[in-house]
Amino acid sequence: MDRFKAPAVISQRKRQKGLHSPKLSCSYEIKFSNFVIFIMQRKMGVTRRMFLMELGRRKGFRVESELSDSVTHIVAENNSYLEVLDWLKAQAVGDSSRFELLDISWFTACMEAGRPVDSEVKYRLMEQSQSPPLNTPVLEMPAFIATKVSQYSCQRKTTLNNSNKKFTDAFEVMAENYEFKENEIFCLEFLRAASLLKSLPFSVTRMKDIQGLPCMGDQVRDIIEEIIEEGESSRVKEVLNDERYKAFKQFTSVFGVGVKTSEKWYRMGLRTVGEVKADKTLKLSKMQKAGLLYYEDLVSCVSKAEADAVSLIVKNTVCTFLPDALVTITGGFRRGKNIGHDIDFLITNPGPREDDELLHKGLLLYCDIIESTFVKEQLPSRKVDAMDHFQKCFAILKLYQPRVDNSTCNTSEQLEMAEVKDWKAIRVDLVITPFEQYSYALLGWTGSRQFGRDLRRYAAHERKMILDNHGLYDRRKRIFLKAGSEEEIFAHLGLDYVEPWERNA
Repeated sequence: MDRFKAPAVISQRKRQKGLHSPKLSCSYEIKFSNFVIFIMQRKMGVTRRMFLMELGRRKGFRVESELSDSVTHIVAENNSYLEVLDWLKAQAVGDSSRFELLDISWFTACMEAGRPVDSEVKYRLMEQSQSPPLNTPVLEMPAFIATKVSQYSCQRKTTLNNSNKKFTDAFEVMAENYEFKENEIFCLEFLRAASLLKSLPFSVTRMKDIQGLPCMGDQVRDIIEEIIEEGESSRVKEVLNDERYKAFKQFTSVFGVGVKTSEKWYRMGLRTVGEVKADKTLKLSKMQKAGLLYYEDLVSCVSKAEADAVSLIVKNTVCTFLPDALVTITGGFRRGKNIGHDIDFLITNPGPREDDELLHKGLLLYCDIIESTFVKEQLPSRKVDAMDHFQKCFAILKLYQPRVDNSTCNTSEQLEMAEVKDWKAIRVDLVITPFEQYSYALLGWTGSRQFGRDLRRYAAHERKMILDNHGLYDRRKRIFLKAGSEEEIFAHLGLDYVEPWERNA
């Protein structure tokens, strides 16, 4: 079948007044001849209108390029009933009652269903004074005002109940791809959009739902629109099938491997982790060797039960050396997640700083750590997105799994089970922080990553303060603000407190 070629769009100013004779302008098969649709360009734009017209024709609808006597349904976007009537009068249409005047959501519903749907009250454009017939179900919209939604995730509450996963998953793929390309601007654009949609209390089903929301740039809107109308995004599919993206996705899943190393391996012609393992000429760091050796364990998810078991081991070990120390699990598990890819611990001690070195040695000795790298205290980084310069231990810990009762097995089965590995390698990040900086470190290491970014951005742009995992500096007063809890930090910033499980931005 020949590809549809849309006719040239005539400017509304140049268009002759009055109704035009019908022009069948598509070569697609018309399945629903009783429905003749005209899509208003007003407040929509030429490109979007052409896209929707072609989409409708592909689905078997008769969609007219110009208003004609044969039109039965007029579809408008972001236009009120009175605005559509005024537009029709400008076209010298005397009797508008013969048309069904419908919101774009009706057209979208038809595209999703692949057939005409009933033009219910919720789709019709009506005067505010008009009331729907009795016993007619009316769509209840959530009490939600888009203009009141903050651009900062630290001013929104984002739980794990994501009503827009199909959109946020798509945005995270795009953000990751731009991160691999080291394009920070586009990466952040998609991360902010994903963060915002996660916070919405309803599912986005039409473009009108995102009207007035911040962080909705053109790229973002295009993907939302295509997912609404087609069920998927061609751009996201293209990324998922891209050879470079797939290779970087695999490489960066290896412990100790970042974008720079991935780029190097890709330029060498490597495409999979299997090929990396097979190449004996590669010079690998200590952590990369461990990451490849225990790859299957480390790439699998860590459950809440496993996190709790590791937490018990770490806490018992710390208390052996420093009874007064405080150990807190942070990251996704503190935000209420049931699975993760590593476990973060924040450790602080009210005693002298000399105890920190003793603590690190004790953790390595008693926690059954397979491999680790110790990062000593460093000078503060000037990078806005740098986390901190605390002492850290990035480690791979051996977690023994409960043994299965094999008393009923025969001898050969027992020997076979004895050869099965009874432990799992798990990534653990241990962060040792000074006691007076604990609240700031806890806030930073709890995350999410985007929540932390926005909190720092809010502090800098709205409050003229500098926030990091060590403290909060007021540039106007030229003082560091002390805080004994996360609540006090939010109060310093003039923000309502956001619970850890509401920070999943």
